[in-house]
Amino acid sequence: MSKEEVPIEFVRALNELGLSNSTSLHGTPLTGGVSSDIWCIETEKGFVCAKRALSKLRVKADWHAPVERNLFEARWLQVAHKASAGCAPELLGQHTELGVLVMQYLDPAHYRLWKQELHAGTADEATAHAMGQVLSRIHSYAAKNFQLAKEFPTEKIFFEIRLAPYLLATAERHPNLANALEALVLQTQKNAKTLVHGDVSPKNILLGSQGPVLLDAECATWSDPAFDLAFCLNHLLLKCLWTPSSTSGFLHCFEVLSNSYLQSVDWELSSAIEARAARLLPGLMLARVDGKSPVEYVTEEHQRDHIRRVASALLLKPASYLREVAHAWAKDLKT
Repeated sequence: MSKEEVPIEFVRALNELGLSNSTSLHGTPLTGGVSSDIWCIETEKGFVCAKRALSKLRVKADWHAPVERNLFEARWLQVAHKASAGCAPELLGQHTELGVLVMQYLDPAHYRLWKQELHAGTADEATAHAMGQVLSRIHSYAAKNFQLAKEFPTEKIFFEIRLAPYLLATAERHPNLANALEALVLQTQKNAKTLVHGDVSPKNILLGSQGPVLLDAECATWSDPAFDLAFCLNHLLLKCLWTPSSTSGFLHCFEVLSNSYLQSVDWELSSAIEARAARLLPGLMLARVDGKSPVEYVTEEHQRDHIRRVASALLLKPASYLREVAHAWAKDLKT
């Protein structure tokens, strides 16, 4: 990796957190994120990963978010480690004033990005099962430690960086679906049962020798666990448009991940969370073409039409089971 001089805010944060004594540090800016500046920085003790939240996200739409959100990402990392050891990078420090979060650097030589694996057509059943298990363990641990809720007073942040830009922005594009999409916002807000990651996307999941590792918990909040489940499953459906030859494998992973997660739900009825996820999923599907954060690989209008057709029908006539959503998606892809 080519080395550059690290911005002074990062240098100051590392010094004040006791992670470096140098007045000048070098590192490599990491790409892929739209909401933070992220660096791999070489310190006297080795490499660390540091990120600083941006107030305006790097997307075409005018999308702003509070910079204090990585304080809650730091807290999420700590909870996740207690719930499922090794499922997230180790937290090294968080500088509240500067909005800099420092964590363990995970060497790409030992970790693969799930998004790249899916793009290559690798639909691994074991990975899908492990993701369901990790997600349910985090949700279960937090749900049983309800006092954690007060550590995540982030309803407003979650609304501003998830519910509004995804569901409400999409409602503006689809007035005939506005009532259904607005109802999904209320559903999510009314079912705050546990700690939610908020961005369980393959781009934020590394695959290591000990299983999946979740990154980028800037959206962490006390909310509806169905959001995390639906958010992750949505990507397995959308990847069918990116790598069509692996459609059957992705749909199988959808089923495996769903079952793995739901079979481990012990804080509420699994049928209840499945029904909420099944209702939410088409809203999130539609949001990835008509919301403020469209996926970059859905580039053809006929692909967008697939999503709009399936999502619209399911929003107007909601499903109660996740397999119904997958079936409708698979059926439309064949037309």
